[in-house]
Amino acid sequence: MELYRLTIHELRDLIQKGEVSPVEVVQNFFVRIGQVEERIQAFNTLTPRTALAFAQKFEDMQVRKEKIPPLAGIPLAIKDVICTKGVATTCSSRILENYIPPYNATVIARLNRAGCVMLGKANMDEFAMGSSTENSAFRKTRNPWNLECVPGGSSGGSASAVAADMCAGALGSDTGGSIRQPGGFCGIAALKPTYGRVSRFGLVAFASSLDQIGPMTKDVRDAAILLRGIAGHDPLDSTSADIPVPDYEAALAGEVKGLRIGIPSEYFVAGMDPEVESAVHEAIRVLERLGAAQEEVSLPHTDYAVATYYLVATAEASSNLARYDGVKYGYRTPRSEHLIDMYMKTRREGFGPEVKRRIMLGTYALSAGYYDAYYLKALRVRTLIRQDFSEAFKRCDVILTPTSPTPPFKFGEKTDDPLQMYLSDILTISANLAGVPGISINCGFTKSGLPIGLQIIGKPFDEETVLKAAHAYEQATGWHTQRPRL
Repeated sequence: MELYRLTIHELRDLIQKGEVSPVEVVQNFFVRIGQVEERIQAFNTLTPRTALAFAQKFEDMQVRKEKIPPLAGIPLAIKDVICTKGVATTCSSRILENYIPPYNATVIARLNRAGCVMLGKANMDEFAMGSSTENSAFRKTRNPWNLECVPGGSSGGSASAVAADMCAGALGSDTGGSIRQPGGFCGIAALKPTYGRVSRFGLVAFASSLDQIGPMTKDVRDAAILLRGIAGHDPLDSTSADIPVPDYEAALAGEVKGLRIGIPSEYFVAGMDPEVESAVHEAIRVLERLGAAQEEVSLPHTDYAVATYYLVATAEASSNLARYDGVKYGYRTPRSEHLIDMYMKTRREGFGPEVKRRIMLGTYALSAGYYDAYYLKALRVRTLIRQDFSEAFKRCDVILTPTSPTPPFKFGEKTDDPLQMYLSDILTISANLAGVPGISINCGFTKSGLPIGLQIIGKPFDEETVLKAAHAYEQATGWHTQRPRL
């Protein structure tokens, strides 16, 4: 039986009924990894020994007729930016190539308690800076739908691993679209929760006011299950919201009749790929046939979102990445004449080009004489963007947009033009600036067989409605059941 093709909820039901064992499930996924990983290159690290040992614990509990945790034996991939005790956490960067954390991130601790099994750490753009996973210091992860195309980024390894059936689900992180954009490129369900819904303790920081961990799965039900497993207040994260966590899976039973769908005119602009625009408009019609009502809304400051994001995010990155100096942990240059020389050479040799570019942008924006003109002004515009969403949600329950203005692009197509690469996230960035939740789901394919992502954005801490709308669309269409041929 090809267990690796099953969803989290299908595997959960089989394991809980005792029809398959946790060890059998984990072994099946490692067989699948052995079949396709050489072509996809989704993982930086694989952990078969610890994964099988963890699964064996639950199998022994089954033999003793003991109650096992709700997600016992569910195999996951973890983005290589989330700390895992005793397992390398590299952020796909040379500067952390040999770093092994002495502790688990809160999300890992919670998934361990739920019984999930980590198969390995997924490749990514270095320090989560990129939209194609071409910025990894170690490998280029490929899109399972077309090996000549990028999987998106920065959570490209997580997205590809899910799409290629190398794991039942994965965790990614989203600073400006890094869960949703690769989710759209790989045709999976990929959810960025509300800022503060999921603890960031143990997430290696890129931009602390924007970063958020979220689930990447084969369908919306699985995203709801994983979100329930990782969400909730954490005293170790001062930005974690002390708000009750609903039963997201139970919310999927609801109808969408009467749901008000906001369509922002600013998100359907000249230059958008016609196949993407057509697929998203058809998705809107599907939801209307299910009883939802369309409302035109405006997000007037959308034009300033990219500039605002690349000032706020790079400024915070400049501050956060100052800790990588070759002194406390991580890479240190073997050749230096004095302390300052050691700092400079360590960072020059340890960081890749994109990380250096963003550190320089952020340092410039924070420097004396420019702080007010750039960073402070960006914070003010960010407030206006947040207010845009607040006003729009007075007229609607969710907002529908494409996830990306284009389908997946080919390797090397945008690497020579950073601005074109940055525009890949133009439709996802605003949700991070506003701190609101959003999910990408598959809404069709191009003529060449590449996935097209539909983004559904919700009100703060209203992941229930986002998931309900996404699940209703998913059940009405069935795009999510299609798998790439590998």
